[in-house]
Amino acid sequence: MPAPPGPGGRLLSRPSVELMTTDRLTPEQKAGNGLFLGSGGWGFGLAVDGRREDLFVRPGRFGWTGGRGTSAYADPGEDMIGAVFTQRAMTSPQPPHHFQDFWTTAYAAIDD
Repeated sequence: MPAPPGPGGRLLSRPSVELMTTDRLTPEQKAGNGLFLGSGGWGFGLAVDGRREDLFVRPGRFGWTGGRGTSAYADPGEDMIGAVFTQRAMTSPQPPHHFQDFWTTAYAAIDD
């Protein structure tokens, strides 16, 4: 049995992550669901961004915005993970402004 990964070690293989974060929805399943999906889709339990729609919405980013006040995404292209935890349930399918502010600020802080 291989040793567990050390600090910074890989937990899942690259092909496993690609499989999990690839959009699995058919065009028929996406039809009429733009309010919830935007241009993205759905992998194995994760929302997957399909195209750039905003500073913080980029292809390859994956995660979840939950109706109970959480938002967590990983962006392998930027080597970034972020999470927001609130104690306010969402009242609309559109994410609240403080989620958008958090993600916009996080991406604006990237300094190449």
